[in-house]
Amino acid sequence: MRRVVGRWALAALLVVAGASHLTWGRRGYRIVVPDWATRLLHTDKDTIVLASGVVELMLGGALVAFPGEQRRIGWAVAAFFVAVFPGNVHQWRTGRPAPMLATDRARFVRLVLQPLLVAWALWSTAAPARGRG
Repeated sequence: MRRVVGRWALAALLVVAGASHLTWGRRGYRIVVPDWATRLLHTDKDTIVLASGVVELMLGGALVAFPGEQRRIGWAVAAFFVAVFPGNVHQWRTGRPAPMLATDRARFVRLVLQPLLVAWALWSTAAPARGRG
């Protein structure tokens, strides 16, 4: 039962984060995108922010819509959290504010929390041990 609640909470977090990338936080999140990412992906920062928001919405929805695929989706969520980590490092190193990350302390805490998000994704989507929920 705890894993189910954890999976739904993670889905809600992803949906809210995705919505923020598409709406109220869109402009601020451009700061997090490193310049090298735009060169690597041959696009602009706004497109990367929009794409990451769409991915977050899709992953959040998939966590609840496809319970039979929860392990695969959990790995995809974990991979997404790993993929966006360089942007979080970039933001911390440059000291630039973004939505809800206006201080050096907040940016550092965000870095520390990233591995916990990966662990949360994997734990909440893992098959429960036999005889346990």
